[in-house]
Amino acid sequence: MRRTLLPYLWPVLIGVLAAIVLLNAFPQLIGRPATTPPATPALVQSDDETRSREAPEVRQAEPLTRRQGPASYAQAVERAAPAVVNIYSTRVVEREEHPLMSDPFFRQFFGDELPSRQRMLSSLGSGVIVSDDGYVLTNHHVIRGADQIQVALRDGRETLAEVIGTDPESDLAVLRIDLTSLPVIELTDTGRVAVGDVSLAIGNPFGVGQTVTMGIISATGRSHLGLNAYEDFIQTDAAINPGNSGGALVNAEGALVGINTAIFSRSGGSQGIGFAIPANLARNILDELVTRGRVIRGWMGIEAQELNQELAASFGLQAPAGVIIAGVVPDGPADRAGLQPGDVLLEVDGQPVLDPRRTMSDIAAVAPGTRLPLSIVRGGERREVTIELGERPTPELPRPKQE
Repeated sequence: MRRTLLPYLWPVLIGVLAAIVLLNAFPQLIGRPATTPPATPALVQSDDETRSREAPEVRQAEPLTRRQGPASYAQAVERAAPAVVNIYSTRVVEREEHPLMSDPFFRQFFGDELPSRQRMLSSLGSGVIVSDDGYVLTNHHVIRGADQIQVALRDGRETLAEVIGTDPESDLAVLRIDLTSLPVIELTDTGRVAVGDVSLAIGNPFGVGQTVTMGIISATGRSHLGLNAYEDFIQTDAAINPGNSGGALVNAEGALVGINTAIFSRSGGSQGIGFAIPANLARNILDELVTRGRVIRGWMGIEAQELNQELAASFGLQAPAGVIIAGVVPDGPADRAGLQPGDVLLEVDGQPVLDPRRTMSDIAAVAPGTRLPLSIVRGGERREVTIELGERPTPELPRPKQE
């Protein structure tokens, strides 16, 4: 009996389950009202709730003032361009003699008329007249290794220049020319230069003659570029090309903003990223080179290395604050003060140390002989040390490569 009812039991059970599912999904089939889920308060609100809230108060900007800029910068150029000069430097180099020339068999064919082992190399750049006395600012790399420097003015006059002094670590040099009635450029306070200011680059790109390009100040305080030992560049998108080095970066009124120095380029030409040495720094270097013949900078005699998170943990520091003293110059100020490689420099004269390059620049601005308190970490313990700054030695420059 059970076996005969079994084939009919499964269809009945399936039908009952299907009916339950349908009644739950559609309750109106048996006369029960359908229930709707409550509306989300963030999306649907009642009229009373909407009226009880006030509209948020926002800050309304003033109507945009579209002040029309000057249609021409000819007046600014006329003020600055006469003070921008072309610089032609030449040097004599020894050419390497071909090995065959040392063989007497080949030398007999030339006799006393052997090819000259010397040849003249020339380079071009720009400079800026900044004084009635004839002082000219330019880049160190423009006149490096030169045996003779010729300066050509916009009015057609040409003369030889005397090198007053150079500062390779800032890539600046000061020349002097002996001429009268010189056009002189005015220097602006670069502390007030702002990103977005119009800038004009004046120089002698590719030796084609004096050229003016226009852009804006793209950034200030650029460093960590690996160009100079001390970097505080003004960045501009005014076109700067080979030959512009040492030329003037001026503002819309024709005042000197900086000395054009370098470009960032993958092709060798301008790609909208140029760098200039600020006029304030250039003026300080000018004064030092003219009055003292060299730039005097404070010096600790250490090699500093940036501290990252891993190194900080290895020294027992919770945060990567400070710099590592990677090396100490023997008998230098740091050595005499008892500093050792592996010490972590945390503070200089009460100021926290965060960036090695910035710290070295700040120390360079302090007069030699000044005593400064330092805070260091050695072996996990904090110590206080006093150092007497020395004078930074003049770097030995490599001799010009013979070509």
